[in-house]
Order: sequence, then C-alpha cells, then structure tokens
Amino acid sequence: MTRGRFITFEGLDGSGKSTHLRECASRLRDSGLDVVATKEPGGTELGDAIRALFLDPRRVAIEGGVELLLVFASRRQHLIEVIDPALERGAWVLCDRFTDSTHAYQGAGRGVPRERIAAIDEAATGTRRPDRTLLFDLPAEVARGRGQSEKRRSAESFERGIDRIDREDLEFYRRVRQGYLELLSDEPERFVRIDSSGPVEQTRSAVRQALDRLLLEQAPATTTATDRSQGAP
Repeated sequence: MTRGRFITFEGLDGSGKSTHLRECASRLRDSGLDVVATKEPGGTELGDAIRALFLDPRRVAIEGGVELLLVFASRRQHLIEVIDPALERGAWVLCDRFTDSTHAYQGAGRGVPRERIAAIDEAATGTRRPDRTLLFDLPAEVARGRGQSEKRRSAESFERGIDRIDREDLEFYRRVRQGYLELLSDEPERFVRIDSSGPVEQTRSAVRQALDRLLLEQAPATTTATDRSQGAP
C-alpha cells in the first residue's frame, strides 16, 4: 500500500488557511481519496484539552517556553493517534498547523531560541516534516484586522472569536510573518506561498492550482516500459 501524503496549511491567524483546508478536504474526498482533516494544537482528546488551555484569552501570561512544551505535547499525541496511522493506511492528512507554526509563533514571535525548538522537535517528532506546506501569506496589518473583526468580537466562544493569540499586538504579528517568510526561504521546495491578501476567490484559485499540482504528482505514470519501447510518447 502506498503511504499517504502529509499536507500542512500555515499562516497568520486571519489568513484564511482553515477555510481553504476544509474546501481542499472536500475536493479531495470528491476525487475518491481517503482524507483526514485535522488541526494543531488539537486533533486528539488530549490535544483538544491543551488547545483549550492554550487559546483561552483569560490565560494571557503564558511564557514562550511553556507554549513550546504545550504544543509539542499535543503534537506528539497527534502523530501517535491520528497522523501516522492515517498515513500508513494511505490517507491524505491535511493539517491546520504543524511544527512550522512553532518556529513562527514561539520562535520568531516569542523569541524562543531555534536550538531549543529543534531539540524538542527531535524528541517529539523526529524532526518530521510535511510533504508539502501551503503558506497563506498576507501583511500583518491585514491579518490582525481580520482577527479583530466585529464578527469575531461578537462570537460566543473564543474558538470562533478572538482567542489569546488574536489579542497580540501588531509587532507580534509582524515577527510571526517574518518567521514564516524565513522558513519559506529556507525550504522553497516544500512550501507553496499562497497570497491571501486579496479577494477570497483569488486565493481559492491559487489553492486549487496548488492542489492540482499535488494530485498530478500523486497520479501513477500511465506510460509503461513496453509503451516506451514501441515509441509511445
């Protein structure tokens, strides 16, 4: 059995990545693929409990190193319970955030040293990297404006409204964005940058193109050795 594909969706809060992940999952399922759509922190009973603690806006003073340990605890359990079993059976796993978020938020955003992140990443994931990462990029000012929108302010729960990270100031958003752009520069072969600053349909079109390329990569070769020997193109 062919191992599945591990695709992550990254970006600032307010970038639209979660919405487009759901649309991609639906499209892939319509094409007949086994798809698992999940998120971090979260994805398991333990991860969801950590997520609630992590995002609760009443818990404003969580040091970056503590955040780091929380997200990797959730991530380790996520790999064991959800991601690895799904990949082993040949499913496509679409994950809203993974270790790139840790480098961007706890690293660039909070100032946790890269070496500390790398050491815990090695212990928790074996430095696991996705097969492909879609980075939804937009100016920090636009992302924060979306995160602070009236719709989110009026939401009944912080899971749908403004959470602890949404409340951060503009400079934090800028540091996180810069962290993402540095990751993109370091691994351009893994990342696909999606400009999510414009109209949603423009972003949707770019995501569809990226998904089409992924499906094309996954498609089996149709030309056999016999065909080639007979001059087939």
